[in-house]
Amino acid sequence: MTQASSVQHVILAKPRGFCAGVVMAIEAVEKAAQQESKPLTVYHSIVHNHTVVERLTGRHGVHFVEDLDVLDALPAGGETLVFSAHGVSPQVKARARELGLSTIDATCPLVTKVHTEAKKYAREGYTILLIGDSARHQEVIGTLGEAPEATIIVGVLGKTGEGLHDPHTVTVPDPEKLVVLTQTTLSVDDTRRTVAILKARFPALVIPPSEDLCYATKNRQDEVRRIAPKVDVFLVLTSTHSSNGMRLYELAAELCPRAERLESVSDLAALDLSGVRTVGISSAASTPDDLVQAVIEQFRAINPALQVTEQGEWENIVFREPKKVGPGEQLGRLPV
Repeated sequence: MTQASSVQHVILAKPRGFCAGVVMAIEAVEKAAQQESKPLTVYHSIVHNHTVVERLTGRHGVHFVEDLDVLDALPAGGETLVFSAHGVSPQVKARARELGLSTIDATCPLVTKVHTEAKKYAREGYTILLIGDSARHQEVIGTLGEAPEATIIVGVLGKTGEGLHDPHTVTVPDPEKLVVLTQTTLSVDDTRRTVAILKARFPALVIPPSEDLCYATKNRQDEVRRIAPKVDVFLVLTSTHSSNGMRLYELAAELCPRAERLESVSDLAALDLSGVRTVGISSAASTPDDLVQAVIEQFRAINPALQVTEQGEWENIVFREPKKVGPGEQLGRLPV
């Protein structure tokens, strides 16, 4: 970290770091891992952060898998499976039942809401335009699985790739029977622009009364939007596969002279901060706050007179603990 002694002021965004859904999911895994007699298995990364996954693996011996058919190959595997915060498709749940597994559904309730909407509109004969940033994102895969025959994945504005349809050119079987749903962790601005394009092309498009975008996604983007224009450099602590974290990084890059992504404090060493006096910091909803604090302490070690202020308000939302259900029971979760 070259010439970091020039940094005089750090502005921390509130909220940042863990959202209620992430807290619920991580605590569910930690509790289950402590209670189970055999190592716990989680389908997909419980949240999209390398440090969280490494800690759960190292401290609790948790196994993470992308395919339930590999469970037999795991050493000393248990009989309990946790579904990640991103949600899973009915097909994955059915496979878990076939394998005789007990399950804990740690899907974020806001993602569950989108799944419920997908099933509802599919039953009513609608085609669903599901806006996402990747057809391979676990949340998109899970929502698609609720109504695959009725769903078309539309890339959020500017996003292209295999499986994504362009909002400007996507075709639908019946423009009079159409609804839009979204991945919960997208850019607020890009999502609104994408919906506007679709609405202009398909005037009968139904937009559900409550936005699918997660409150935590919106709140973190709002605070980055306020802070980024005030600082010389904006740092976002996030893993690259965190959709909400990468959207924070992209937003900061639009509004600030310079934005940098950090996985952890060790990434600071590669940054040249010569002449930088003010730094803004935020983090993905899946990033542990001790990683942010480690960055602050690194700055303070170089400049003991460092001024640190926080801007914004913390969220005050708690989701109930998901219950464990046996293989013969209906898979579900406690109400929010």
